[in-house]
Amino acid sequence: MRLRSVDLPLEDRVQIMGILNVTPDSFSDGGLYHQLDQAVERALEMEADGADLIDIGGESTRPGATLITAAEEMARVLPVIEKLAGRLRIPISIDTTRFEVAQRAIDLGAELINDISGLRFDPRLAGLAAATGAGLILMHSRGTPATMQKLPPMTDLFGEVIGGLAASIELAGEAGVSRDRIVIDPGIGFGKTPEQNLQLINSLDRLAASFDLPILLGTSRKSFIRLTLDRLIPSRQSSERSERLAGTAVSLVVGILRGARIVRVHDIPEALAVVRLTEALAGSGSGDSTPDYFMAE
Repeated sequence: MRLRSVDLPLEDRVQIMGILNVTPDSFSDGGLYHQLDQAVERALEMEADGADLIDIGGESTRPGATLITAAEEMARVLPVIEKLAGRLRIPISIDTTRFEVAQRAIDLGAELINDISGLRFDPRLAGLAAATGAGLILMHSRGTPATMQKLPPMTDLFGEVIGGLAASIELAGEAGVSRDRIVIDPGIGFGKTPEQNLQLINSLDRLAASFDLPILLGTSRKSFIRLTLDRLIPSRQSSERSERLAGTAVSLVVGILRGARIVRVHDIPEALAVVRLTEALAGSGSGDSTPDYFMAE
């Protein structure tokens, strides 16, 4: 995948995107990295732990979240990007649906735009990506964060997801974004039921076949894990953190085997182990030569 000044080697190995929410109210880590120094330290820590890129967001997209102003979003993310530019050796992604925020972030060094609305909220993001050479992640979602979990369930899951992503890709292409700069994301948790999330993860190969584009999978710590276990093992006794970590790991394994090329995660060391071991296991029976990281020095 081509970005502004670097390429992501998606053909070589699955890329690990570290999540940095500079927000007081994100569903999992809201408030932990809201202060500038904390956010910068966390980004550098994720790089040291093995992240391939960092996704910085200033507005919560958890179910029920309310919108903030563009000025407030910029006040949260731009100082962090400015501090990290030149210090991080890995690309920065800006997680936003707003043209103004993305434009300023790119001016400060961001290489990639991650749009959870798939250009529904602000189609100008496509033109910005085309003009600057930024990469563009297009995600399928329904409604807004405030309404998405209140919508009736989709009756044609794959028809709607494929149709929505196709519309986003078409908008991007019409604006001049080349396909080698686009990644698609099925939008796990964004207006889908827990069962539909499981179906999507287990059918990423179907999306890959439909579009011939790289797929990003974002399942980290999401509530479908707990809700699924509530149904399957209602009498269990386990900490929520351990369940979400284990559930995230399982979803990453299945997603990678089904074709995910980027995984968006909170817990970098654990994800790194899961991703590399999955790749090793998947290639162990193919007759391919031994990967470099297995060779003795």
